[in-house]
Amino acid sequence: MEQVAHDRTKKEKSSSQNSLAYSVADEETEWLQSFLLLLFRSLKRHPPLLLDTVKNLCDILNPLDRLGIYKSNAGIIGLGGLVSSIAGIITVAYPQLKLKTR
Repeated sequence: MEQVAHDRTKKEKSSSQNSLAYSVADEETEWLQSFLLLLFRSLKRHPPLLLDTVKNLCDILNPLDRLGIYKSNAGIIGLGGLVSSIAGIITVAYPQLKLKTR
């Protein structure tokens, strides 16, 4: 990913010398897009990681609400609990989707 970003930056710098519309914000946007694309591809290739990530994101909603860090309503908390429970049931029903630790 770093190599691709480096190559793009070199290509953009050479083309930006020709144009006056070059901006630092473009580099930040490209870095974010590259990161999100890498994250999406990684999660797509590893379903156990995707399932565990979704479960953990849903599980963190309740503590964030209780601590007052991120306020949400009871429906969102309940939906997060439901999705987390379904993800847990899926890992029990299909053991190959359980995230393996060393």
